[in-house]
Amino acid sequence: MTAATQLSRSALLFLSRREGLKDVATRLGPLRELAGRFIAGETLEQAVEAVKGLNAQGLMASFDHLNEAVSKAAETQDEVREYRRLLARIDAVGVRANVSLKLTQCGLLFDKKLALENARVVVREAAARGSFVRVDMEQSAVTQATLDTVRALHAEFGEAHVGAVLQSYLRRTESDARALCAERVRIRLCKGAYLEGPEVAYQDKKDVDANFVRVMKVLLDSGVYHGIATHDERMIDATLDYAAKQRLPSSAFEFQMLYGIRRDLQVRLAQAGFPVRIYVPYGRYWYPYFMRRLAERPANLWFVLKNMVKG
Repeated sequence: MTAATQLSRSALLFLSRREGLKDVATRLGPLRELAGRFIAGETLEQAVEAVKGLNAQGLMASFDHLNEAVSKAAETQDEVREYRRLLARIDAVGVRANVSLKLTQCGLLFDKKLALENARVVVREAAARGSFVRVDMEQSAVTQATLDTVRALHAEFGEAHVGAVLQSYLRRTESDARALCAERVRIRLCKGAYLEGPEVAYQDKKDVDANFVRVMKVLLDSGVYHGIATHDERMIDATLDYAAKQRLPSSAFEFQMLYGIRRDLQVRLAQAGFPVRIYVPYGRYWYPYFMRRLAERPANLWFVLKNMVKG
């Protein structure tokens, strides 16, 4: 990664955390146009239609309602209602999907007990419907609180209904993976997309990748059904090679990818017989998520700027 690219990525990740930009961004046509590549719409019904299309290609999905870093208790209740409505809609339509939930939607930044109770309501709804909630991982400042919450929910509802996410760019992740696997917590392993300092996160891509492979092996050795979340074909090949070496069936784990990224690879893996789940975000407040996707490929920023100049 060049110095210019690293600077662009850092700037985009910094901007992704500017709360005041959420409303402004949703009114900018060029941003909305490009965001459409990564976001399945602003409404639940638009997202459901997108997932129907994915299911038709042999792909599963995980819905994510976008509205992180909620700062008011009343707004957390809106999120809980949306997730209960979402779970009911999945049931009614019969799409092959579960849901992903960020604890900052539930109030984690200002009231951990409230966040736990809100998340409990969502997981209880999912359990009643035979579904599953993946609790997303966010910035490192809330990693421990997030894992504490997942453990509390896991103790109550079990591995069939709630799981966690770990990020291979965090130095603590291998240790967390071993502990969670011992407790039979289902994990989604991804690389991570937040701006983190060297004291908590690997800064060099080769170190992030090496940790990804180490943790992937821990997951596949655990006997628990996990998600390997990556678009990096080298990480996918490493997973396939290790699974073959360990003589694991294709049903022992699933690959996970983001909506709108490497659609060709998604379909190819599904056609080869591997379970593939697509993370499908929707909602009005797509700005922070979209900026993190831009940061993964800063060249996309020039597309936005060019269209803004054109008006």
